Amino acid sequence: MAKKPNTQGSGPSQRQLRVGELIRHALAEMLARGEIHDDVLAKHVVTVPEVRLSPDLKLATCYIMPLGGQDIAAVLKALDANKRYIRGEIAHRVNLKYAPDVRFRQDESFDEAARIDALLESEAVRRDTLRQPLRIDQNEQNPDHDDE
Repeated sequence: MAKKPNTQGSGPSQRQLRVGELIRHALAEMLARGEIHDDVLAKHVVTVPEVRLSPDLKLATCYIMPLGGQDIAAVLKALDANKRYIRGEIAHRVNLKYAPDVRFRQDESFDEAARIDALLESEAVRRDTLRQPLRIDQNEQNPDHDDE
């Protein structure tokens, strides 16, 4: 009997990553081509930076962000309203045994990157990075050298 791999504490499997990327491409294509008929979605350019799947591939969490981060609540609501259609289209485009349920979340990676950039530009970090490097004593640098 084959041993079940230990998934505790490890990241997503290769299959989860591959299927997530296929779903991301399918959803991004649907949004770019205007195939989801919704007035709110028609007014926004929506990016899909990531899709994460549950280990059993039955739940796909799609992280989305409208261009400029504008009207995120309205875009999420429009996607939720069209969830059934989106799931059906994903089932046709991505060849899976079961079409995963889809849910939509705001992608916060852009906000997190901006927060980290602000931290790196802060005065405290700048002061730490401008300090003079430590000087290494010549004897410590060459341990084989014997003092005479």
